[in-house]
Amino acid sequence: MSKKAKAKPSYPSDPAAAIRQKALELQFDAVGFSPAEMSQQTKDNLREFLARGYHGDMSWMENRIEWRENPTDMWEDAKSIIVLGVNYGPADPPLANLEFDDRGNISVYARNKDYHDFIKKRLKALARWMVETLDCQVKVFVDTAPVLEKVAAAQAGIGWQGKNTHLVSREHGSWLFLGEIYTSLELKPDLKEEDHCGSCNRCLSICPTDAFPAPYVLDAKRCISYLTIEYHGHIAREFRVPMGNHIYGCDDCIAVCPWNKFAEPTTEEHVFPRIELTAPRLADLAELDDTSFRQIFSGSPIKRIGRDRFIRNVLIGLGNCGDSSVTSKIEPLLKDASPYVRAMAVWALGRLKSPNEFESLRATYTQDEDDMDVLEEWATPYRSQVLHPPEAGALGPLG
Repeated sequence: MSKKAKAKPSYPSDPAAAIRQKALELQFDAVGFSPAEMSQQTKDNLREFLARGYHGDMSWMENRIEWRENPTDMWEDAKSIIVLGVNYGPADPPLANLEFDDRGNISVYARNKDYHDFIKKRLKALARWMVETLDCQVKVFVDTAPVLEKVAAAQAGIGWQGKNTHLVSREHGSWLFLGEIYTSLELKPDLKEEDHCGSCNRCLSICPTDAFPAPYVLDAKRCISYLTIEYHGHIAREFRVPMGNHIYGCDDCIAVCPWNKFAEPTTEEHVFPRIELTAPRLADLAELDDTSFRQIFSGSPIKRIGRDRFIRNVLIGLGNCGDSSVTSKIEPLLKDASPYVRAMAVWALGRLKSPNEFESLRATYTQDEDDMDVLEEWATPYRSQVLHPPEAGALGPLG
């Protein structure tokens, strides 16, 4: 008796269509396919960005640059990149906030859970399904490797990189979280989306810190998101007043994009804003010690910058609020263990106290201060600085 032949597994006739359908079932809002390669223009732009030092102290952008330029250098079996997006559009899209008040402005994406966590789970679920259903190899990324996410998303037809360098989608505006799956499958790529920015320069002219040397070019060293999240030093004086009440990230150049009018509010509960992070009182945040900071921001992307840098940002917001009644919350921080905090406490008090009051504090607190950066803050006459924000576009034409 002959043995029965083992049936060959049947695979979907159109793998890309099957992947798209499964991704939507897993609650991804955008799906696109790109070859596992980058254009020469992309490589030239990246090299120019790094050569000009626009990446600031984000040295990790220089590491493994060959992986960013050539996905197959990172994984030689990669044939295609599947780009997945999750809509995080706010129910009430924030306008660029140039008003200085007693409330902190936290970027929309950071007002609840860290998106990396739940998106990675969905990416892994899709990847497992692909391995089982399509007999392929996969690698999953969500800010976990040298991957040019926005470039890949543009190549995959999900949107285009606007003049502010953010991804813009005709369907979702600028409110998309991105993740990628590299695969050994050779999938038919989607058509690259055309640039629909036209003559609009709203994103460029709204930037409070003049972070765009030219359209499609970002100098991250001047970007409020970089300064409040990535930067580990004392924030330069020229940026403090323009920062206003931005204490973690900035949505100004995203929020003014006209394409956002087509975006639907997210239905993703993981990113529904927590009420205490929507417009928190700066004076309350200034009282956080390390333990309370970790408790409040548990599971939040804000936690990763640490209490000291966060309070540094909060104090700049307080210095810009124009309300001298908050000085009672600031003065105790002149004795804080962190020089980042002490320095910005000095700056904020210099903005809010009368000259005589400030001189009295200087005489008291400089006696035991040994940090040169903090002493330099004490030596600067802040009352001569304006207490009002620049008008939108007052930093010069940008495009």
